[in-house]
Amino acid sequence: MSTLTYAEAGVIGLLQGVTELFPISSLGHAVLVPAIIGGSWGQDLDVSKAESPYLAFIVGLHVATATAMIIYFWRDWLRIVKGFFASIGHVIAPAPGTRRFQPQDTNQMLAWMIILATIPVGLAGLALEHAFRVYFSKPLLTASFLFVNGLILIAGERARRRHADMEAQEIAADLQAVSERQKAAVAAGAHGGGGRHSSGQRQMKQQHANLAVEADQRIVRRTGWLGAFLLGASQILALLPGISRDGTVMVAGMFRGLSRQDAARFSFLLSAPVILAAGVLKIPDLTGPLGAGIRGPILFGSLVSGIAAFFSLRFLVRYFSDPKRTLTPFAIYCLAVGLGAFIYLSVR
Repeated sequence: MSTLTYAEAGVIGLLQGVTELFPISSLGHAVLVPAIIGGSWGQDLDVSKAESPYLAFIVGLHVATATAMIIYFWRDWLRIVKGFFASIGHVIAPAPGTRRFQPQDTNQMLAWMIILATIPVGLAGLALEHAFRVYFSKPLLTASFLFVNGLILIAGERARRRHADMEAQEIAADLQAVSERQKAAVAAGAHGGGGRHSSGQRQMKQQHANLAVEADQRIVRRTGWLGAFLLGASQILALLPGISRDGTVMVAGMFRGLSRQDAARFSFLLSAPVILAAGVLKIPDLTGPLGAGIRGPILFGSLVSGIAAFFSLRFLVRYFSDPKRTLTPFAIYCLAVGLGAFIYLSVR
């Protein structure tokens, strides 16, 4: 008998795709929603059970979410991966006058920063994931952690306000630099001919690429090796259901002096390999006995999750590019839902 229906798979898949990227904790919602609905949902979707089929479902959702993130940032990942292999080539055959283990440009540096930042949460996940899930994935505790997540976001927003002027100046400088490059490209295109529509599309893609490069240069310059390690280590808190991985990295980044926009970008880039690795390591749960009889709902929920993650990421990138936008709405949501869920589950 199936222990996961298509309705359950669709709802949880949608929630996973949205909440994994929004700083409101996907795991927290995966625990709270079934507990609040109760009945068969509470029995089928209990993540704290040691042999729960829900674990196989969560694996599929994580792989789908990470895939959507990689697809969205494919140009950036292509650039970063090329930088990684170029750095390997430099180690094997360093250029004259350069140190063997010194990254040569922003892409190489960012690639190794992401690797370094992934190490602490990777080790902690291997050692503590089971214990954290079994002992802390209780509805009341999860509601409490979600409330704490709201407080973390508020603290990050207060830290950001101290750097608000710097953030506004960075955005203005980026737009000015991109505008100048576009004018130069338009002038060159006027001499070279070509369709106006295709030229406009190329200019827009080039604008996004230029903004991404500018952001990566700031991230590398202001974060450094120690900062990357610390930002990566902050993800360990997200092993607690209710604490957001992206939220903790954003807040830690802002405390390190990054603008909210750059902190969000680094958190998104950092999340993809972590989520994908966590999913890949648990593939045996999906292909083994835990996935027996529910692979159809798993596939359906994963598809929903991947689509939702892609559009959520597109929304958030635009949201955080506006200096007027804040983390406050997400903080209020976490505080309200965490407190409300705690009260409801306590008196039910």
